[in-house]
Amino acid sequence: MPRDYNPEDAAAARQEKLDELQARIESAVEDLVTGDDWIKAIAFAAKFRSRSFLNTMAIWVQHQDAYEKGLVPSPEPTYVAGFKQWQSLGRFVQKGQPGYAILAPVTATFVSDNPGSGEWRRLERGEAPKPGEVLSRRLVGVKPAYVWDASQTGGDGAVPIRPTPTLLEGEAPAGLWDGIAARLSALGYALEDVANAAEINGANGQTNYATKLVSVRLDMDDAARVKTLAHELGHVLLTAPDNPDASRHRGISEVEAESFAAMMCACYGMDSTGYTVPYVAGWAETVKDKTPLAVMRDTGERVRYTVLAELDHLPTPGIDDGTPPGLEERKPVSIAPTARRDSAALESVGL
Repeated sequence: MPRDYNPEDAAAARQEKLDELQARIESAVEDLVTGDDWIKAIAFAAKFRSRSFLNTMAIWVQHQDAYEKGLVPSPEPTYVAGFKQWQSLGRFVQKGQPGYAILAPVTATFVSDNPGSGEWRRLERGEAPKPGEVLSRRLVGVKPAYVWDASQTGGDGAVPIRPTPTLLEGEAPAGLWDGIAARLSALGYALEDVANAAEINGANGQTNYATKLVSVRLDMDDAARVKTLAHELGHVLLTAPDNPDASRHRGISEVEAESFAAMMCACYGMDSTGYTVPYVAGWAETVKDKTPLAVMRDTGERVRYTVLAELDHLPTPGIDDGTPPGLEERKPVSIAPTARRDSAALESVGL
């Protein structure tokens, strides 16, 4: 360590670097809050759902930049991992390939001899818990980290090839309709088919919270009906009036439900980007006391978390979660469904 090393100066330098990184990521990601780009972002996040929504968007915009510079062969990433993770798979990052900056979680260990009291003490480095104390790992901040796409690596290890299932136009994945219908039933909602949109006020689908009835029009192809049913499940899970975390803003409620449907469909190889998301353009600007980026971050992570939970009840997705085959599956740091109430903490860590 240099003689003139100053821990306070080093900490300030690290914080300055983190602030610059976070500002750069947020500036790029904030440009995505438009109708078409939002749906593309949601569909992309479905393919990298092992990472937080904001980090997924950061990977996307930086990969696009690398593609425009001719550094990668495809405009969309395949698998991404850290430097040492690629080494563990027998591959190395090629010289001159820039890493994609993301915000990695920093956790600390807290202990308590009475967890019910809510009083916890953070363990210092090297400190052991006392007999009888309960341990808890908690998110306390973020730090810069870098990942690389498979196309930026070389070596003897096999290059992962990502499966890209395609569906014939109009078809839907086997079992997905029945799976979503079963979830609605488990949540106490009945399902009915209606002849056409005229029977449900011109909509493709409709959820009546008072009678707990979900209606979907029959005069659409299977894929459109499944997407519509997923949209209504999104309403039930995210925007129902009895949900304490539901937004009372009509635009946000519709965007959340449609974003849920788009991400769910993308997990099964269904492209729903041709369907216009209502209220996306300008919806964030109408929310008082929050920036468009903060609203987008809350919405994107909340939708992602909800989709992840629902996939446990549905057929196996046709698209994996973006982790290279061979790496030990890891549990991502996620914001719980109460993210709307904890939005201040969410903004403070940037995940």
